[in-house]
Order: sequence, then structure tokens, then C-alpha cells
Amino acid sequence: MNQAGVPLWQGQFLEVHVVPYGSAGRWEYVRRARGVQAAVILALTDAREIVLVEQFRAPLGRACIELPAGLVGDSLPGEEPFDSAKRELHEETGFEASHWEAFGEFASSPGMVGETFHFYRATGLARTGPGGGVDGEGITPHVVPLDGLAAFLAAARARGCMIDTRLLIGLGLV
Repeated sequence: MNQAGVPLWQGQFLEVHVVPYGSAGRWEYVRRARGVQAAVILALTDAREIVLVEQFRAPLGRACIELPAGLVGDSLPGEEPFDSAKRELHEETGFEASHWEAFGEFASSPGMVGETFHFYRATGLARTGPGGGVDGEGITPHVVPLDGLAAFLAAARARGCMIDTRLLIGLGLV
């Protein structure tokens, strides 16, 4: 069994760890390689719309409706979480924001995944590009009226989409 912090297996993007836990047990979990974190953005237009993205997610085997998000420093080593949030919002959705509010750092699924994310609200949006991501990410941006969000999510589920749990966090901050 390995020691805490030493991966049992490491790929390009993920590490698998096994650490002692309890009196005689062990705990298995996954972390992002190189300690990479994420930035997640609750983007709201002045017209009371929420900006979402749809992207195929290999671990789920289907598309997922999500808040715009991305990895911190994945293409620019040393990048700060806020700079990543601004970059990812534009790359994925084509929007830039004039107002930002940071809510802090959160854990995705702390019993299984060591990933954390920095959560931001972006307002004062202006569309300055097409969105869709980079390098063939296949991201579809959606601008959804808040009063139509439940119907949009129901229709997405009917098409077979999964809904990211972080959207629930965002709904409490609208």
C-alpha cells in the first residue's frame, strides 16, 4: 500500500491513490495529476438568463448540462483560478463579464475525488465570441431564461443528458 500523496497509478490527467483508513482499512480515491484545480462559473445575463454548456462526458457515456467550467493552469502553468474562470467563460460560451464575485473553493465529491473548484458568479455579460470551447471540445452553449430553466432541464433529461450537481449550487445563488 502506498503512502498518502504517492499515487498508486498516474496517467496524463488522473492519479489513483490508496491510503490507510480506519483501524485496518484503506481508502481509494482519484485526484487530478499535478494538483490541477478547476474554476466554475455561474454566468447570468442582465435579461435574467443563465448561461449553461452541454458537453459529452466520457465517464458518463452521454452529454451533460453544466455551468461553464475548466481546469486552472491546464494550458498556462501558474495561471490563477480567477484568470482561468475568465478564460473558460469566453472559450466555452463566447461571453465576457464586467462583474465577478468569488464564492470560494469547494470539493466536488470529497469521498471519491480529490478535485476542488473555485466558484464564481459572472454578471454584466457581453457576447464577444462564438463559444464552443477549443481543440474540438464539442461544447454547445445554451442561454436559458431562469423562469424556463426547469423545463429546459427536463427536456435535456428527456434527450438523455445528465445534469451536473454544481448547477444546484448555482441555483441557490441566482
